[in-house]
Amino acid sequence: LRHSIASLFRVTAGFYLAVVFAIPLGILLGRMEVLNLMLNPVIQFLRPISPLAWIPLAVLRFGIGDKPAIFLIFLACFFPIVVATAIAARAINPIFLQVAANFKFNRWETMTKIIIPAIMLNVLTALRLTVAIGWLVVVAAEMLAVRSGLGYLILDSRNALRMDYVMVGMVMIGLIGSMLDYLMQRLTHLHRSLLRT
Repeated sequence: LRHSIASLFRVTAGFYLAVVFAIPLGILLGRMEVLNLMLNPVIQFLRPISPLAWIPLAVLRFGIGDKPAIFLIFLACFFPIVVATAIAARAINPIFLQVAANFKFNRWETMTKIIIPAIMLNVLTALRLTVAIGWLVVVAAEMLAVRSGLGYLILDSRNALRMDYVMVGMVMIGLIGSMLDYLMQRLTHLHRSLLRT
């Protein structure tokens, strides 16, 4: 239980940080062509680099503990979210924005009443896929950078030849991963139900 809670804390922190930074940036990239031309090449260069390749730099910068693991989860989640959000924002029907202009919406009203509702379904789908990526990365990061969590439990148990603990760790990873996917799926269904009503 202690190791599961530690892993969930790191995934939650890294995932929320990615959401906070990636969604606004994705909207800006999708709606501002100049910014997209400036930043998209950098994002496309960094995006294919495996988060696990950042482990030495993360440990060097943050040391041992939660921070490097959270940083790696942030990286794993950030790029898929920002790319999916930018694509969704770019695909908004121009008529929606013309209607907003006719009603003299300010930027805040256009953002909250037009852009965010238009991209929400695609963003939720991206979040569902991304939380699974974050859960995969935390296990690998915990094998190197921390002394708690399910990844650490599996590595430590392997070194102690406790294969029963290894199996328990693997089962918990599968169960918690399924739970996270179910929660994101329910959130998507809830959004669709609200749209229908």
